[in-house]
Amino acid sequence: MRIELNTPALLFPAISFLLLPYTNRYLALASLIRNLLAQNLASPDHRLVSQIHVLRRRITLIRLMQSFAVAAMLASMLCMLMIFQGWHDVGHALFFIALVMMVISLAISLWEIQLSTHALNVQLELLESQPT
Repeated sequence: MRIELNTPALLFPAISFLLLPYTNRYLALASLIRNLLAQNLASPDHRLVSQIHVLRRRITLIRLMQSFAVAAMLASMLCMLMIFQGWHDVGHALFFIALVMMVISLAISLWEIQLSTHALNVQLELLESQPT
């Protein structure tokens, strides 16, 4: 199979669309962490500290998601360069690497979503356990 120059270019919109929600997640978590930190400084609560630890893990996952997506874009660009130069075997290898990095980024995203859902369920349980 021979990859044409426009094949790796198909990943650019997909990667760009992924980076936008990844960045939005990061910004939302950063804001939440700042609010929790201020709340904890005002009145220390061990539950807030445990939430901050979970948020730290989620921030790390988001950083990994973004890193793999950017690496996939770089591999796609290098793939295009190699194909343009006539080095099709190297281009094929780089395209494969780009696809693998995208899969890794999406898998980490799924992991972060699971962690986020768990954190929300814990919050809902706390809300439900409070007397009305």
